[in-house]
Amino acid sequence: MPTTKRAAPDACSLLDADHRKVKKMFGDYETLTKSRSASAAGKKRDLASEICMELTVHAQIEEEIFYPALRDAIKETDLLDEAEVEHSTVKDLIAQLEGATEADDMFDAKVKVLGEYIDHHVKEERNEIFVKARAARSLDLMAMREQLAARKEELMDELTGATA
Repeated sequence: MPTTKRAAPDACSLLDADHRKVKKMFGDYETLTKSRSASAAGKKRDLASEICMELTVHAQIEEEIFYPALRDAIKETDLLDEAEVEHSTVKDLIAQLEGATEADDMFDAKVKVLGEYIDHHVKEERNEIFVKARAARSLDLMAMREQLAARKEELMDELTGATA
């Protein structure tokens, strides 16, 4: 019977689904920057807020669950240190975007740089961190997927329900 371990939805596939979703959102934002319609500015602001929320929750579940488990399971943790520094930079850009009064050219530039940071971060996770995670025999990535999904749902409910 062939092994389908890589194809099974594990913690890495859940995190990568987040990556794909946000990448599409950045693409949608880029399309809006080319529009000069009156409604584009408001749409950009809303989309940027949604991107920030998705990234905030994603970073939090990685920092609370994925990275600590991986630190315990692998010897070389330099990549995890780098990932956490990248998260810190991303959080700083998110704070700047959330504190902006209008979606002007500097706002667009910050969203663009945020997207570039995320692209870099995603490449490292896909090509290096996820490979190490899947190779680590002591990690149960299937169980971790459930844990990540539950925590993500909880955080999303907190962020979206806070204004309700």
